[in-house]
Amino acid sequence: MSNDFLICPKCQSKNIQNKNDRKWFCPDCGFDLYNNVAAAVGLIIEDTDGTLIFEIRAKEPRKGFLALPGGFCDPDESAEQAAFRECREETGVEPSSIKYVASFPNTYLYKEIKYKTCDLFFSAEFNKTEKTIIEQMQGEESEVTGFKSVRINSVDDIDNLPLAFESANKALKVWFSQNHK
Repeated sequence: MSNDFLICPKCQSKNIQNKNDRKWFCPDCGFDLYNNVAAAVGLIIEDTDGTLIFEIRAKEPRKGFLALPGGFCDPDESAEQAAFRECREETGVEPSSIKYVASFPNTYLYKEIKYKTCDLFFSAEFNKTEKTIIEQMQGEESEVTGFKSVRINSVDDIDNLPLAFESANKALKVWFSQNHK
């Protein structure tokens, strides 16, 4: 299914046109709607034992695959604010600080509509406690079926993960290269 309108939302003309997947234009009333990229965030969480923590996705797209905690930025919210909020909502824990890692484009297919995103990735730091971070996590049932702890010793380990999104694979490789020189 393509992301096309059949009727202009403003004047109801059937002449609306998709211009190179960048915008829709109605020649009858001059309506323009740009197909802008959505901002999303992901958090790379290293547990106290050096393993990385992944969510197991509870819904499509890519239900059952591994993902980094994260999601879409809300209107009037910075990427950093979204990273703290999404981590808190999806895992029940909030980082004490975050550090930017990298950003990558992504295609998020949801209910047969393609959303183009720019995924911004952060590494998360947590205050030290008696419990490991994964022991403190409580998944948001609509988003997460559980968590998985994985030791990453090489880039090949990253390539072998059943990750939901290619952008996370790329971000993990950047994070690995920054932290394992």
